[in-house]
Amino acid sequence: MKCKETSKPIFSFFVSMEHPLLLLCTFLIFSTYLTTTHSLTIPRLSPISEWEKTLQDPTTFVASDAKEFYYNQTLDHFNYRPESYTTFQQRYLIDFKYWGGADSSAPIFAYLGAEEALDNAPSNIGFLTDNAASFNALLVYIEHRYYGKSIPFGSREEAFKNASTIGYFNSAQAIADYAEVLIHIKKTLHAKKSPIIVLGGSYGGMLATWFRLKYPHLTIGALASSAPILYFDYITPPNSYYDVVTRDFREASETCYETIRKSWSEIDRVASQPNGLSILSHIFNTCNPLNNSSSLKDYLYFLYTIAAQYNRPPRYPVSEICSGIDGASSESNILSKIYAGLVAYRGNTTCRVNGPSNVSETNFGWTWQTCSEFVIPIGIGNNTMFEPKPFSLKLYANECKKHFGVLPRPHWITTYYGGYDIKLVLKRFGSNIIFSNGLKDPYSSGGVLDNISENLIALHTVNGSHCLDILAENKKDPEWLVEQRKKEVEIMKGWISQYYSDFGAFK
Repeated sequence: MKCKETSKPIFSFFVSMEHPLLLLCTFLIFSTYLTTTHSLTIPRLSPISEWEKTLQDPTTFVASDAKEFYYNQTLDHFNYRPESYTTFQQRYLIDFKYWGGADSSAPIFAYLGAEEALDNAPSNIGFLTDNAASFNALLVYIEHRYYGKSIPFGSREEAFKNASTIGYFNSAQAIADYAEVLIHIKKTLHAKKSPIIVLGGSYGGMLATWFRLKYPHLTIGALASSAPILYFDYITPPNSYYDVVTRDFREASETCYETIRKSWSEIDRVASQPNGLSILSHIFNTCNPLNNSSSLKDYLYFLYTIAAQYNRPPRYPVSEICSGIDGASSESNILSKIYAGLVAYRGNTTCRVNGPSNVSETNFGWTWQTCSEFVIPIGIGNNTMFEPKPFSLKLYANECKKHFGVLPRPHWITTYYGGYDIKLVLKRFGSNIIFSNGLKDPYSSGGVLDNISENLIALHTVNGSHCLDILAENKKDPEWLVEQRKKEVEIMKGWISQYYSDFGAFK
């Protein structure tokens, strides 16, 4: 879908739930920033950023042998009204290439889809294909309801028509979907004794964690990569996300950090001058003239946050930006240096800011999710390289009510899944979960970073980024990343060995 970028705050365009496609075209692609007037957007939770997908090295893609299937899924798992029994087609993929078969009770690895279509999962989540052969594992990828081709009510227009049709769009329904699909797969393949390990990244990592806790009879373990399950209900301080973004840039270069910190007031100063917006448009090579300075700031917020969240080797985007800023000529002013950082990261394209973009339709789904149950209170404090923007739950809730007709439930995630006193709680009944994180990832601030028990393991790397461990292996991978993945594989093999041992003893 080709849409035109806009410089206005994201929620000002939610024209009506009656026109979802129009809404999508006016939905701002930059879903990873806080606007100058509202603290409303929550950074996307995805193993790979939308921008990064356009930059991927084709040699890192994994050829997929996965076959596409559909399951006749129940609309509402938790009620018994007549409409609850409505069904829709839920997509899932199976890769049989490495499977040892049902007769040998070979394991099943299930990737739990998150807030996007499933199409690229077999290629992007290379951890599964890289290791499936050593496990003789069946690989399953299940698409999240309301994303991709797994749309209830027959069409996207009907599914997103109003709060009544979109109200079935939540995480509890999603993991119940996964349970039904996995039961169906095991029954169809006569694989009753095959153990299942679920895996997910980011939001999918949350789902994997919660699936293990809610459905322990269906899975023997979960690998939850970059899952900020503690970034709810103020368990994690709201400013933590942007604190980490700032730390990443400051560790890369103190002068880069200072330049960015000073740039916001300089943008405002230039914008206030006669023809100031024209000057900014020229400096930053905008596709269309700026109507206000906030659209430029929003773009830069987006740039810096995705660079930090996906600060991966071998590129290390934060270092790229800072190299551009610090490498600008000594005669360059602050804004010229900022532009040099932008070029260093995104290349010397024809124009930036206020230009046409391919806007993912899944951005709307994520906005609904964060306006209903996933209220992640992200704000910006006084000690970052950004302008302070505290999170306001009242403002957030009012805007969600205005545009979706419902109020968010900021306490529901901790009520339904838990989160408070997680070490004390989970050590009493939880088991077999790997919480993996990279500390360069701003969302790691809301992750589990310490072991809870001997089988609730936290693996983190100092230089790691968002979901890096579950992506495909690369010859350029640093040793610390190779070791992290080896540890994950060893732990998973231990789960499976224990399962076979327990099953044999029981038999």
